[in-house]
Amino acid sequence: MVAIAIFMILVAAVYSTWVLILKSTQVVQEAAAQVQRQRIAIRTMEDSLTCIQSFQASMKYYAFAVTNGDQPTLSYVARVPDIFPRNGRFDTDLRRLTFTVEASPDSDSEKDLVLRQNPILMDMDDGEQQTPLVLARNVKDFKVECWDTNALDWADEWDDTNSIPPMVRVTLTLGGNTTDSGSIAPTLAITREIAMPSGTLPSAVQQPRIVPGGGGLRAPNVPPGQPIPNAPPIPIQPNPNQPPNSGYNPTPGSPGLLPPQAPFQNLPGGGKQ
Repeated sequence: MVAIAIFMILVAAVYSTWVLILKSTQVVQEAAAQVQRQRIAIRTMEDSLTCIQSFQASMKYYAFAVTNGDQPTLSYVARVPDIFPRNGRFDTDLRRLTFTVEASPDSDSEKDLVLRQNPILMDMDDGEQQTPLVLARNVKDFKVECWDTNALDWADEWDDTNSIPPMVRVTLTLGGNTTDSGSIAPTLAITREIAMPSGTLPSAVQQPRIVPGGGGLRAPNVPPGQPIPNAPPIPIQPNPNQPPNSGYNPTPGSPGLLPPQAPFQNLPGGGKQ
């Protein structure tokens, strides 16, 4: 009887240890899965933010929007890489990306971080609107801060609509899910600071400029008298009324060259020709 009692005590101790190991393993696995989901979500933002594009003359298409609070939102335009999620659904890699936190369809008490995409000059289709890509589940907090170069501090809002911030800080917090054994995995938070490798292209650089004495509009940063890169040939026919020694003898099919203005000639009476 004494031997049986000692054996039962040992079996109970071993069983208790085994149950504790199982619960700890499930909690660790759930925590590792949460960290992996956080890394995937943050990596998706990082890959797109490092490819962000913005043009000051077309800010209605390239606007950078940040909203925090109960309904956080992050939206911008980027030329996404080839490995970006859902690339096969779109014909172009220049798309507007919108990250939002919305109520989960599977649970009334949880929220999901979702991503919607649409080509820059097209509206979002119904499939992308109704079934967005879920990046993370059970989101407790999603916050985006922008570096303010004037205040030298992080700002919750970005009011400068004509430019993109030089750096953003993204914080994502996921709540612990209940495991099969009834235990709850811990709440984990990750913060990543992402520097923007590009800036907003000014309007003066984006629009063509008029070259004085050059005969009209020229491409930006192209000096007068030089061919415009990748410009199609312009068929130019010689003017039969132009004097042969006027200095303007274009060659038919000159690549992108516009004729200079002919010199003025003084006429009797003060007029010019």
